[in-house]
Amino acid sequence: MTTDTQTLDTGAVAAYLKDHLDGFDGPIEAEKFQGGQSNPTFLLKTPARNYVLRRKPPGQLLKSAHAVDREFRVQRALQDTDVPVSKMHVLCEEDAVIGSMFYVMDHIDGRNFNEPTMKGETNATRAGVIDDMNRVLAALHDVDPEAVGLGDYGPPGHYLERQTARWTKQYRASETDDIPAMNALIARLEKEMPADDGQRTLVHGDYRIDNMMFERDGVKCLAVLDWELSTLGHPFADLASVIMQWQLPAGSEGRGLAGADRDALGLPSDEAFIAAYCARRGIDGIDNFGFFLGFCFFRMAAIIQGVLKRALDGNASNPERAMKVGAYVPMFSEMGLKSLDRS
Repeated sequence: MTTDTQTLDTGAVAAYLKDHLDGFDGPIEAEKFQGGQSNPTFLLKTPARNYVLRRKPPGQLLKSAHAVDREFRVQRALQDTDVPVSKMHVLCEEDAVIGSMFYVMDHIDGRNFNEPTMKGETNATRAGVIDDMNRVLAALHDVDPEAVGLGDYGPPGHYLERQTARWTKQYRASETDDIPAMNALIARLEKEMPADDGQRTLVHGDYRIDNMMFERDGVKCLAVLDWELSTLGHPFADLASVIMQWQLPAGSEGRGLAGADRDALGLPSDEAFIAAYCARRGIDGIDNFGFFLGFCFFRMAAIIQGVLKRALDGNASNPERAMKVGAYVPMFSEMGLKSLDRS
């Protein structure tokens, strides 16, 4: 059993899968994916086929965080819907096997875009990928949670109010410095909270291009990844998370579209993406979108504060990147305030 985030006890995993996964045949070689900051993820190579293992980080964690069991459940429930997901194989809830809970799923042979500018791609490819991203988001929000066995996947009540309270609590639990902009953003979200309009769908919680796999030689989405923040909630928060990322600086650091010439790249404007989503879902438009955007900046600031705290505590998935990411909490807070001003 190992207790760090960078290595995996392949012998223990192989022994477990031999008893719990039909057709499994070792030995295993494990290679850690470096992109994620939340749940350590490994490519498992076997002589016959490849899998992916995703685990909770070992060590002391914030309550309700890193819920790999929820990730497993939602992806298995979506298996036969229009929302593309990897095939789920086995969930191990026994911490004793490798030190924390984990699940194993199919490895998707596709490509992942780290940023929406998709450097090196044609304009047609960029436009097609973003359009399919839009299609999948609309499909997700059209899934009937009851019909796929997820009617109890999230608590009832006002999603934005509940999430603001939850992430404020998480932020305070991982706070390392006093950030005036974050304090102001929390206060404004609470004060300007809109009334609950009754919309309640399955939401991903971190919907963005780098959490998706696409065809190697096409534009179709093969799988949506990283479902840790998924629940039942307001669909416009998912839509706003896409637009939130696009407000960040273009390039490998910000991974956004600020400063990019979208027309020259074949990429849609924020308004065009939102309009396409509304058309797919048969709705007229979205009021008060700036609040949803401000909420997304707040939630991401709270998330990356947690990433920073894990780095300082020594149990981050990618410690070097975690320290770098954590420095952006003030920027996200300021951008959240500006988004509320748009409302």
